[in-house]
Amino acid sequence: MSDRNLSPIDKFLSGIDSALRTVGAKSTVAARTSPAEGLSTGRLTASEAAHAAGLMRVNHSGEIAAQGLYQGHALVAQDPDVAQQMEHAAEEELDHLSWCANRLAELDSRPSLLNPVWYAGAFAIGAASGLLGDKWGLGFIAETEKQVVRHLDSHLAKLPGEDARSRAIVTKMRDEEAEHGSNANKAGAAPLPEPIRKAMGVTAKIMTGTAYWI
Repeated sequence: MSDRNLSPIDKFLSGIDSALRTVGAKSTVAARTSPAEGLSTGRLTASEAAHAAGLMRVNHSGEIAAQGLYQGHALVAQDPDVAQQMEHAAEEELDHLSWCANRLAELDSRPSLLNPVWYAGAFAIGAASGLLGDKWGLGFIAETEKQVVRHLDSHLAKLPGEDARSRAIVTKMRDEEAEHGSNANKAGAAPLPEPIRKAMGVTAKIMTGTAYWI
């Protein structure tokens, strides 16, 4: 059955399946080769490795939230083309999720224990904004990706210089997040009011500050 012909119940069940695969799975398999492939692991001190792990845990949580945002919007999108665009972006984000998870394992660390919370909150935002109309849902996605790009740029400045593997992953993620934001704008995203943009920034700071440690 085509995605365009799914009933509301089918879409709901698909959303449940996506949530379980995103949050419940111990690992995800990337469709594409990691940007870190073939790069040196570097010689990191214990403190550098712990810091890199904290940053990559934040990025992993961000990808969990991105899955929720895109899947929530796709569930209620009014335009089938917009729903398909959201699903395609979510597929690319799954690669990001896998790359971050693998790098965390290499650094002898783990994902955030609060990932189910990040996913549920982002899914609710994606669905709620989508119900207001595709242009507003796309506006949330465009603004989110804009803030994510700034966040990933800051991580590139904070990651240890010797950590080529993490830096390659974050660079690739940043470039693709920028593309997702651009695509949302091209699809008709409405600019969000300033108070909403600021609230999103505050929420993101809470998530990133928490996920670094927990």
